[in-house]
This record gives sequence, structure tokens and C-alpha cells, in this order.
Amino acid sequence: MALLEVRNLRKRFTRRAGLLRRRQAWAVDGVSFSIEEGETFGLVGESGSGKTTTGRCILRLVEPTGGAVRFRGCDLLALSRAELRRMRRDMQIVFQDPYESLNPRMRVRALVEEPLVIHRTGDRAARRERVEELFRLVGLDPGWLDRYPHEFSGGQRQRIALARALALEPSFLVADEAVSALDVSVQAQVVNLLLDLQARLGLTYLFIAHDLRLVDQVCSRVAVMYRGRIAETGPVAAIFGSPAHPYTRALVSAIPVPDPGVAPGRLVLDPASFDPAAPLREVGTGHWAAV
Repeated sequence: MALLEVRNLRKRFTRRAGLLRRRQAWAVDGVSFSIEEGETFGLVGESGSGKTTTGRCILRLVEPTGGAVRFRGCDLLALSRAELRRMRRDMQIVFQDPYESLNPRMRVRALVEEPLVIHRTGDRAARRERVEELFRLVGLDPGWLDRYPHEFSGGQRQRIALARALALEPSFLVADEAVSALDVSVQAQVVNLLLDLQARLGLTYLFIAHDLRLVDQVCSRVAVMYRGRIAETGPVAAIFGSPAHPYTRALVSAIPVPDPGVAPGRLVLDPASFDPAAPLREVGTGHWAAV
């Protein structure tokens, strides 16, 4: 059984379209995928494709309109608030912007300790020891715990956010564009840390990103989202080596080639060339595309 199973997940938002009119928009429309234990599963697409909403619906940070989400066989959408709170010990998220995800008025010791306090884990001395252990785990000096977030660099803040997410020893982590706000050199450090933690702690990742080169390096399988739906999904090698959907081909063609002697071969997507509502069909072993 897969660790996480998402079936026909849907999320509809209602927005104003005038003084008296409202317009409904499907941010996520019939998304299905599964993630095996210990896997890094990528979710990619341009801004507005629905990938972040999908990640937040899975954790019920945003309530889905419909569908099913099962974690270790448990239907997350059927849980009460109290049951969901207990389940969230095992499922955490690292947000995109470390400048906004950390309360600037709290010292980082209190920020990392907060999940332990909320879930009443250990006494004060045990929590203090756990916070110091977490800081060391993400490569930071425990002597910095009494500083405020603004005293750290962007990469260090994201390490603090990761320490906070790991406080309750989760097995599943949603990394929502977790390195996109960082400099390229810092991105590599944080990605290497994520991979190291996965190996040491047995973590499973849903890796949401728009940087296809990064996804190619860290993920085993990937789903490509287009306008709230999955356009293509399968092993990373198949998706990047022989993309079947026009949208995926356009995305892959936009990956920069680090060779000045190679002419850019970027494709221009023609939305009229395919049916955005087409169902997925198998085009290779474990490789599905809406064509």
C-alpha cells in the first residue's frame, strides 16, 4: 500500500466577477496520484497550475471541494479537527518563503519549540534538549537559538523552518517551493540537506517546484500540472527523456542548456493543439499522459 493516495482531488474557489456576480474557478480538478514510502515525488507546473493548492489540500490547510486523500490507509478528509490535529504530527510542510513563514517577533528557540508545546510533547527540559538536537540536525549552531529570524540569512531561515517541521518526527513532508526563494548556491546546500535527512530519517517528500532541473535531480517520479489537472505523470527519466504531452514538451524545452555552443530550442505552446480535459492514458510503463 502506498503511503499517500490522492484520488480525484478537487478544489473550487469562488471569486467576485463584478458588483453582484461571482465566478467559480477550479484550482484543482480531478488530480490523482500516489506516493510510496521513502519516495520523493515531484509536482511541477507554471505559476497558477494548482500545484501549491494541491499540496495544501492534501494537508487540509485548504479544505478540498471533493475527492479522497488517504495517508497510511486513513481517509484524511473524513477526520474531525481533533483527529486531524493528531494525524498532523506525521505530516508537515515547509513553505516557500522563509521570510514570511517565521514570526519575526519570536526568537527561533520558541519558533522551533512551538510544535512541541502545542502537542504537549515532553517537559521544558526535554523540549529544550530536542530543539538543540534539531538545530544541530539541520546544520545550525545551537548557540544561535536566542536570536531572531532577521538575524539569519535566507538559507539559514529555511533550515530553521525545516527544523520546526521535523520537531514532531513526521514521516511525510510537503516541500512547497522550499528552495525557490534562495540563491542558486544556497539552493544546492538546502537540497543536499533534504536528501541527507531523507536518508537518515526515512522521510517521504512531495516536492513541489517549477525548477525542472532540480526535480530531475531529486525526484524518482513526477506529475506535471496544467490548469488544475495532471497533464502527464511517470518516472522522471521518461518525463524528461520522452515527454508525450505538448505542455510537458514545452516545459522541458525551456530548461537552459549550460553550453553556449548549443542553440536554444524552446517550443512555443499552442493550447489549441490539445484537449486540456483529455483523460490520462498509458503511453509507456508507468508513464501516463492526457493525450
